[in-house]
Amino acid sequence: MEAATKLDTMQKSINSQTYAIFLDLLRETRENAGMTQIDLAERLGETQSFVSKCERGERRIDIAELREFCAVMNTTMEKFIRRFEKKLS
Repeated sequence: MEAATKLDTMQKSINSQTYAIFLDLLRETRENAGMTQIDLAERLGETQSFVSKCERGERRIDIAELREFCAVMNTTMEKFIRRFEKKLS
C-alpha cells in the first residue's frame, strides 16, 4: 500500500465503527467511575471542552493520553482494552 493510501485509511479511521465503539467505551468508563466530564477534566488538568471533544471524536486520543485517562478513571489500560476487544467481538 502506498504511503498516501495508508494515510487516507488512517484519517478515515476516526469515523469507523471501531472508533465509535472506542468512544462509547471511553464515555461509559467515565460514567461507571461516577465522574462527569468536568470531574475527568479537572483530574487530567484539562478543560471540560477537551474531554467532550475526545468523547465525540473531534480530538483523537493517543496511547499515552489513554493511559492517563484510564488512571484517573480508576482502571488500567489492560482492563480497558479487554473490554474494548469484548465489545468488538
